[in-house]
Amino acid sequence: MIPIPKAIKYIFILFAWAFIGVTLFSCGSSQPQKSNILYTRIESEPSTLNPVLTTDKYSSAIQSLIYNGLFTVDSELKIIPELAKSYSISSDNRTYTVHLNESVTWHDNQPFTAEDVKFTIDTYLSPSTNTVYRSNFIIDNQPIETRIIGTHQIQFILPKPFAPFLARLTTSIIPKHIFESKDINKNPNNREPIGTGPFIFNQWASGQFIRLKSNTQYFEGTPKVDQIIARVIPNDLTAIISLENKEIDESEIKPKDVKSLENDTHLATYSYEQMAYIYMGFNLKKPPFDSLYVRQAIAHAINKSLIVEKVLLNQGQVAHVPNHPISWAYPNKDTFSMFEYQPEKSRSLLEQEGYIYNATSGYMEKNNIPLTFTLILTKGNTVRENTAKIIQQYLQKVGIKMNIQLMEFQSLVTILKEPVAVKRFEVALLGWSLGLDPDSYSIWHSSQFPKGFNFIGYHNPNVDTLIIKGRQETNPVERKEIYTEMYAEITKDIPYIFLFYENTLHTVNKRVLGLSQPSPAGIFLNIEEISVQ
Repeated sequence: MIPIPKAIKYIFILFAWAFIGVTLFSCGSSQPQKSNILYTRIESEPSTLNPVLTTDKYSSAIQSLIYNGLFTVDSELKIIPELAKSYSISSDNRTYTVHLNESVTWHDNQPFTAEDVKFTIDTYLSPSTNTVYRSNFIIDNQPIETRIIGTHQIQFILPKPFAPFLARLTTSIIPKHIFESKDINKNPNNREPIGTGPFIFNQWASGQFIRLKSNTQYFEGTPKVDQIIARVIPNDLTAIISLENKEIDESEIKPKDVKSLENDTHLATYSYEQMAYIYMGFNLKKPPFDSLYVRQAIAHAINKSLIVEKVLLNQGQVAHVPNHPISWAYPNKDTFSMFEYQPEKSRSLLEQEGYIYNATSGYMEKNNIPLTFTLILTKGNTVRENTAKIIQQYLQKVGIKMNIQLMEFQSLVTILKEPVAVKRFEVALLGWSLGLDPDSYSIWHSSQFPKGFNFIGYHNPNVDTLIIKGRQETNPVERKEIYTEMYAEITKDIPYIFLFYENTLHTVNKRVLGLSQPSPAGIFLNIEEISVQ
């Protein structure tokens, strides 16, 4: 699984890749690697190759090779110029002037200019665009203004200071001449993209592979591999067999699979922290999850430390807040609610809510109705499936019946994205990847329900206020204090049960050279430097 440093966003967790024909890569026979091609894995079919419309990392993983942002990140997650050549910020932190790289061209050889940048931002801001990222460019209900001041110069004028803005400019830029004449939501180039990035789109065989070819005119130098062929492999066991048979060069793996690959001398496995967390999200618009006591009871019933030990095999750590410990904004541990494993307290909370234990059924009941719900999650992810099974066992012990429903990723996303007042789920087991900046407006602000990422319907006026304050405060010390207060509010409300931070385990064929040092930015950070032997 190749990380996405070019466009780190709050989107559904997990990503990777895929490539040439199913017949050629059937897992029943070994297929030796030939030619200058990097074979990768993606765990699910991308929904689109237009970064404006993306809601999942499966799509973003491919897009990050095709498109560039004005800025990107280095191995230490510091923001550095990419399509931008240089920039300046006014003393009042409201005007950003960006000088663009004049040598950049689109994959169809058209020049890249400030017109493309303005068009991209305007597209995000357009009410007719089906994007969940519009709030990235709206500050206190006012859109930012883009002003072209030269062919390769552009200004962004902000209505107020906006601390995350530079991080927002890691957003991929799309070509005006390709998208301006057709509906962005239905444009054929959403499946046949034209970008400025190191690889050029070549072929998409749905459910099988996506093939990219090297951009020999890439402004940062021609990539060292001729092609990337990204194969859609939802099943972890299939991916393991494909690694062993040399049918793919890389894949993320699960902790339980590390030992089985140790004796494969052609493979190497790397472990590093990823800016992400796994959680159970409650549908707060549906009883009984509108009850704080019920949410607290479920939280106290789950032994998260045991999940980290038994499922992750200690390749990760317990989570308590919607941020990662490696973030500069992570709060001190005495500032937020943790809800440690306390099954007796769980039962007591349910009793306070009016539930009575029925010794015959084994469940807590209210008005003779047992406390039961369904947890939805994507199928094929063994870590999440095993996590769900353990949670099911713990809840059974306190008299709560939890059913598990495995779903195809896109089907699950469809349910969560429905723009309805009460969505068709009870509890979801998911994950968020974290951006470069701790701003989480799109997840926690009440305005982002029902059409944004706040699909659980969370609404806390104090959190709304703190989110806005955190966006506008540019002093890092004061910003951290704001987010510390915000995390205290969120954890007290328990809209999610924050489960764990999972390390990335990335297995790569040793024929792949030029990997970056393992870090949250990923080992494929500089993809154009990767080569195969």
